[in-house]
Amino acid sequence: MSSLAPGTPLFTSFNDSAALDRLRSLLTSAIDTVAATRENPGPVTPGGPDSAAAHAAKLLPELLDGRAAADPDEAMRRLFTAFATWSIDVTDPATVARMQCPPTLYATTAELVAAALNQSLHAWEAGPFALELERHVVALINGLIGYGPGAGGTITAGGSLSNIMAMLLARDEIVDRRFGTGAAKAGLSGLGVRPVVLCSSATHFSIGRGAAIAGIGEDAILRVPTDRRGQILVEETARFIADLPDTDLPVILVACAGSTDIGWSDPIPQLCELARRHGIWLHADAAYGGGALFSQQRRHLLDGIAEADSVTMDLHKFGWAPAAAGMFLVRDEQTLRHLSAQATSLNAQDDVDGGFVGLYGTSVQATRRSDALKIAANLAVLGVDGIGDLVDRCCELARHAAARVESEPLLDLAEPPVLSTVLFRYLPPDGRDADAFNAELRRRLATLGRALMARTWSTEEDGSRVVRLKLMLLNPATTTAQLDELIDTILATAAEMTG
Repeated sequence: MSSLAPGTPLFTSFNDSAALDRLRSLLTSAIDTVAATRENPGPVTPGGPDSAAAHAAKLLPELLDGRAAADPDEAMRRLFTAFATWSIDVTDPATVARMQCPPTLYATTAELVAAALNQSLHAWEAGPFALELERHVVALINGLIGYGPGAGGTITAGGSLSNIMAMLLARDEIVDRRFGTGAAKAGLSGLGVRPVVLCSSATHFSIGRGAAIAGIGEDAILRVPTDRRGQILVEETARFIADLPDTDLPVILVACAGSTDIGWSDPIPQLCELARRHGIWLHADAAYGGGALFSQQRRHLLDGIAEADSVTMDLHKFGWAPAAAGMFLVRDEQTLRHLSAQATSLNAQDDVDGGFVGLYGTSVQATRRSDALKIAANLAVLGVDGIGDLVDRCCELARHAAARVESEPLLDLAEPPVLSTVLFRYLPPDGRDADAFNAELRRRLATLGRALMARTWSTEEDGSRVVRLKLMLLNPATTTAQLDELIDTILATAAEMTG
């Protein structure tokens, strides 16, 4: 039985003054509760995974025991306190591990409005203006890419889903062109050929997931020739494709448009031309690097991307919207037909003829929230150039961090950053294994609550693979002094470990 006092509003309504007053009270209380957990600044509460798990094990069985709360406000306060206490602070200068940006105030507010109004995009009657807003946002981003008026796309739950959608469209479009039948309906077993995926060793892991989901299989992923960093070599890849057996049907060639380690891009114009010559779908994964399109200084890094058949972008990275704000864009909107399915209750032909059309046929999802609103909020307030300024600021911070790393004799910079990532490693003076040391250094910094960094592997000039720490700089409000303090913290913690 509910413990709410009789007459207490339960549902969000903008037509009910009592509900609005209650919503204001709850939001104010939530903001104050979360703010109170930030009295001790830092990227994460000290203690590491064991402490976080112990905290949850103590609180959650009591709070979520299936019974109604005796005091709803106190239950909310306890839940939000626990959640915020063990949430990372994405605004802290030492939170540099993952591609989690600090969302703007405007995008955060838009997120709240979207949640309160609870529109959906699968049918016109589920969100009339939300549909139009998504179409407009998609068109604007397509314009930045350089796509023409026949382009299309959709907002997704992130880059992984966008890459999976690219795999599905590529499979169906190329099989349809070759055999005149859709693989989604007829399957792949009767084709007489093996659909294969062409990509580099640096390709995002979601491409493997996509191959599995599309029925192509991870064993059908063929790694094309690259340099030591993983950048695709065009001439060698052309020979690689020419040498494929007739029983292999390349359906997609995946190009990286802004690697998550260094920020480099594959030679997109040449790869687009190569793919078109062989009748292969070219997909550009610009989940991270796509932010360069907002920047006057850096959009040249993605020259030629308008020739790609599809593009992945994430505006919860360079875009400063709360996650998730992924986008899947296509050069030819007609290719989205492969995602469409006849569902009489959603897209009956007479409704379509009358203009009652949702976006059910542009996504693998049916019910889908209006994530376009938070993207639109940033675009409306900051504009394209304003977002570009934030991109530029993050890239400038990366250059500063790289210069500081180069000045330290115990730190080794992988190479100059292209965008906003910095790869480096600590060189233990006592001769211990540097790979194991850097891996442990990262964990120690996190457990102590001093810094959150990622780690990756880089291929050296001699072909060896080494562990490197990674700074992912997506907070334009960070200062160079704060970055210097972060480097000092890393060095001091490493010294503790060697002392």
